[in-house]
Amino acid sequence: MPDTSDQDSAISFGPFRLSAKSRLLEKDGVPLHLGGRALDILIFLAERAGEVVDKRELIKQVWSDVNVDEGSLRFHITTLRKALNDKVLDDAGEGSRYVVNVPGRGYCFTAPLLRHAASDGRTSPPVASPYALPSPLARMIGRDEAVERISAELALHRFVTIVGPGGIGKTSVALAVAHRELESFDGRVCFVDFGALTDAPLVPGTIAAALGLTVNSDDPVSGLLTLLRSRRTLLVLDSCEHMLDDLAPLAERLVQEAGELHILATSRESFRAEGERVHRLFPLGCPPERDGLGIADILAYPASQLFVERIAESLSEFELSEEDAPLVAEICRRLDGIALAIELAAGRVNAYGIAGTASLLDSRFSLLWRGRRTAIPRHQTLSAALAWSYDLLPAAESATLRGLSVFVGPFTLEAALAVASSQGIGEADAVEAISNLLSKSLIATSPAERRLRYRLLDTTRVFVGEKLVENGEAARVARAHAEYLRDFLRDIALKSAGMRSAGGFLPYADHLPNVRAALTWSFSDGGDRTIGVDLAASAAQFFLELTLLTECFRWTQQALASLDTDTIDRRQEMTLQAALGVAVMFTQGNTEVVRSAFTRSLQLARELDDLHWQLWLLRGLHIYLTRIGDFHSALGTALDGEDVARKLNDPAAMLNVEWMLGVAHHLIGNQDKAVRFCESAMVHNPGSQRLNIGHLGYDDRIVALVALARGLWLTGRPDRAVEAARYTVREAELLEQPLTLGISLIWTIYVFLWVGDWANAETLIERLIDHSARHSLGPYHAVGIGQKGELLLRRGDVAGGIEHLRRSQATLYATRHRIMTTVFATALAEGLAAQNQTGEALRTINEAIAQIPDHGESFDMPEMLRVKGGILVRSGNMAEAESWLRKSLDLSRRQCALGWELRAALSLGRVFQQTGRTGEARELLAPLVARYQEGLGTHDLIAATGLLSSLN
Repeated sequence: MPDTSDQDSAISFGPFRLSAKSRLLEKDGVPLHLGGRALDILIFLAERAGEVVDKRELIKQVWSDVNVDEGSLRFHITTLRKALNDKVLDDAGEGSRYVVNVPGRGYCFTAPLLRHAASDGRTSPPVASPYALPSPLARMIGRDEAVERISAELALHRFVTIVGPGGIGKTSVALAVAHRELESFDGRVCFVDFGALTDAPLVPGTIAAALGLTVNSDDPVSGLLTLLRSRRTLLVLDSCEHMLDDLAPLAERLVQEAGELHILATSRESFRAEGERVHRLFPLGCPPERDGLGIADILAYPASQLFVERIAESLSEFELSEEDAPLVAEICRRLDGIALAIELAAGRVNAYGIAGTASLLDSRFSLLWRGRRTAIPRHQTLSAALAWSYDLLPAAESATLRGLSVFVGPFTLEAALAVASSQGIGEADAVEAISNLLSKSLIATSPAERRLRYRLLDTTRVFVGEKLVENGEAARVARAHAEYLRDFLRDIALKSAGMRSAGGFLPYADHLPNVRAALTWSFSDGGDRTIGVDLAASAAQFFLELTLLTECFRWTQQALASLDTDTIDRRQEMTLQAALGVAVMFTQGNTEVVRSAFTRSLQLARELDDLHWQLWLLRGLHIYLTRIGDFHSALGTALDGEDVARKLNDPAAMLNVEWMLGVAHHLIGNQDKAVRFCESAMVHNPGSQRLNIGHLGYDDRIVALVALARGLWLTGRPDRAVEAARYTVREAELLEQPLTLGISLIWTIYVFLWVGDWANAETLIERLIDHSARHSLGPYHAVGIGQKGELLLRRGDVAGGIEHLRRSQATLYATRHRIMTTVFATALAEGLAAQNQTGEALRTINEAIAQIPDHGESFDMPEMLRVKGGILVRSGNMAEAESWLRKSLDLSRRQCALGWELRAALSLGRVFQQTGRTGEARELLAPLVARYQEGLGTHDLIAATGLLSSLN
């Protein structure tokens, strides 16, 4: 039971008075019988009004002498609510929610409290207004700061207008301020609702009547001024937007000539009067669109709190579940934090559930959902609230607003003007219309780094979108929208092609929703496929640079299928084929579609004599050839690129070609050449924007860096290899390109596996698996699974490693991602041998060796030969094993791959040790260990020094 020994004051809320010391609850002076536990709960919650009290804490306070469960607490809460709410229901017609259940957290006492010192045992009544002042909301969510600021502004400036779109809560906030200011104005606070007024000349008389002033003349203004000069008064003028032409000059005059008068107004646009202070009321804060938000995170935002509380009013035992919490966040975002919209949506949950309500938001019927019967007519549905504003607009503004409904998300002024022109509105009139719509809260601004963006709230967009269709303007506006985006993206591509500075499409990523919408319309039955093909070609580079590969594939494929073979534009087809090749390669694998698309695009680039596009396509073809394991063809493609770069006479282009050559040499097995060609990647980052026409979605420099890191380990520099690997991942992270980061992870993981750093290898592998799944990079995900299998083998989980490797191989073969199949086959063969399945192990490694064309030249061939030798050792065929291990040694030396050479020497040294040839083992190993100047603590060097010690 709470300690009430020092509580000598009473508190009042609504019609109730609570004395904690005397343990008495009264309603209108009449004592109410309430059980002891329920009264304890009320006292404790009231003393912490506005705080959410945890259920366990409440139980501990009220039942300190006995153990009870939450069922007892719920029973007494229900008793308390019935005593408070049901009695209020009889008198006021609506239940005041004093004790609120905050799902997952506890209970909160939400009513405003008035505290009074206990002198003669009675409390002084609160100051009352002599005028008709509507009651405030029992609990207003998320507006405390606004009420504080508006009250402060009102004291300083005397004339404050609360501005915001319909349904955002302007009237509720104004009433909260009015009740807060009652005492400072000695009760002289008068509320004037202009919502139902349609006759402008009646404005002065309406104010006079609300003040109780009898009007005996045609001009009541003089009488108003006489009354308002005589006493300090606060006028609350509500819903003024349709009366501003007459109300603004009157309000300005009243404030100027009545020095004790303060005006607080609500309107969807400002008065633009002298002395006016505008307070723009923003939507309630909504949970961000982010993964991993739990119930507590979502309920920390006022919009979600309002939604859940309104549900609980009709479903008293409602508890928000983990499954529904993200849907609540989505609903609040979709409704833009507009209080009225959220309340109306919450009212549908009883009928449709949360998921059903969310699914209906796109429906026009959501505009017709009804709210409280006691609400004013224009607030009973969203449609009515929006129609109130729309019907007040002049023709040019309503036409402009209808046209803007075509935009999805943010848009620029230029885009808005392009669409407005299709409505027959000139640029000057359109600029003025947009400015007026912004001031009337029908257009919102959207934050942007480069320039101002505009947007329509979703509810407004749906409403005026219907008006667009009703007026027969939808097709014309959609065409103008698509044509604007086509030309806009084409101009960005041309500017990027002509500049050497970075930029490209990334600064324009916020145009994405509109590009999608325009493409959808263009290829629809009522659209224009000619515009669609042009737009898809212009958008291809946009999608690639944003690494939206699945969308790139969808639209380029649709555009290519729609090309008119009689009037085909070669440059347009070249762009589409190139983008298709990249999209398919990175999302579906290295199919023949990729080769065909790159080959056709390269042919067109040569016909057009476009050297920049030729080099770009050779880069794409180069990576495709490396992915299918055709390393010698990749080297040939790099040499072709070298010829093109010389003709371009562009140092940056030549640098990229050097990296292409370095990567090809690394994969073939020429490790000294690979390091020499790729070393420049540590210090150079080319800025030729011409080279980046039609971004591949990955960065050439990062590919060169991974080849360098691997080449450093292979040539006997493990510490430098680790340093380069870490640097590569950091550089890739800075680029924020999913493909680039994926490539950096895949190839640097091996550096950590090779040096025996299992912990860092595991961290990078798990990151790769998560990253590739998030960005739909199917082959990369399979690689991550295979690498996890390798790590499991190294850690001794042979069965788990084999299972992961088999899963990976199945996907990689299906997608023709052959660059990794021999690597994983080698690991699989080692795992099978460890399980004494030497026959299957030998078949597996032989099949892997047979996959390598061109006389067995590849970066991993020495390792495959070594593993085959090791399997033969296990089978007892020592002579043949020694032969294969010597082949591994010889090839490692030809490739300048000291890392592979040390491993082969280790395996052969163990054979020598087993056969009693310890001297030969020392002669083989000692010189190799001596060649290492770094990395002495890495896995292979520790093993080599250990074997040497055992040979003494």
